[in-house]
Amino acid sequence: MSGLQQRGLVVGCGYLGQRVARAWRDLGWDVSALTRSGERAKEFAGQGLTPCVGDVTEPGSLAGLSEFAEADVVLFAVGRDRERTSQGIREVSLDGLRNVIDVLAEGRVRFVFISSTGVYGQSEGEWVDESSATEPTRENGRVLVESEAMVRGRLGSRGRVLRLAGLYGPSRLIARRDALLAAHPLAGNPEAWLNLVHVDDATRAVVSASTFETVGGDGGGDGGGDGGTWLVCDDRPVQRKEYFGRLAELCGAPPPTFDPAVDSSRIDGLGKRCRNQRMKAELRVELQYPDIESGLRAALA
Repeated sequence: MSGLQQRGLVVGCGYLGQRVARAWRDLGWDVSALTRSGERAKEFAGQGLTPCVGDVTEPGSLAGLSEFAEADVVLFAVGRDRERTSQGIREVSLDGLRNVIDVLAEGRVRFVFISSTGVYGQSEGEWVDESSATEPTRENGRVLVESEAMVRGRLGSRGRVLRLAGLYGPSRLIARRDALLAAHPLAGNPEAWLNLVHVDDATRAVVSASTFETVGGDGGGDGGGDGGTWLVCDDRPVQRKEYFGRLAELCGAPPPTFDPAVDSSRIDGLGKRCRNQRMKAELRVELQYPDIESGLRAALA
């Protein structure tokens, strides 16, 4: 990128997006953030961000985004709003993505799309990486596969896809901690695998991907001239029994119990185990929290 001040736009300025916006701002970027809420717009302005009011599910509200077609980077990190129960993931993550790309596709902007490891359907504890088959059995995963294809197909080398493992960090462990302290049985299979990444490390990966230089039109992604696809996780998958056992120890709670008959877990079977070698080699992300031992302590602190 040139020595001129960079411009970034965050679409989905939530748990991860807020941190990326602050990281860009701290780099001296001119950062804007899209929100549906006038109240949130005021909060963003107070944080040194330029607020934009619009809703990704309402194309008519996004006309103002056209000025960002010549921005440097856009982050799309929109999740389903749990307060708007009528909305499904397809409406937000696919249709909303299409609405934003419709406004920005003709410009030169680099586009970072936040996907998830839910695109993988492997469920017997297999190891997966960016070259593994993406044949999910759940609707959320199928929608994300379609969304990734849209980013690659419409944006080519300007599109980057980050498949994030489960995010954790400050304020994300409160409900789990309370359940452990109350000795409530946890749903799901204790032997199933969890793939995790601390939100601060995920932020570093996004910032790196936003400035990643493609080589020959291909940033090491899945081919076809896309800008790159990276799996973002820490160094060591853990079984649920280890994760919740360690969390219970750190919280001073009794050892966790599990009730596999109550399968509210989003993990199919034993789940999969994710590798992060490409992220570390290409994006040069140095994990501050390479495993749950360091990450959980920081999150609870």
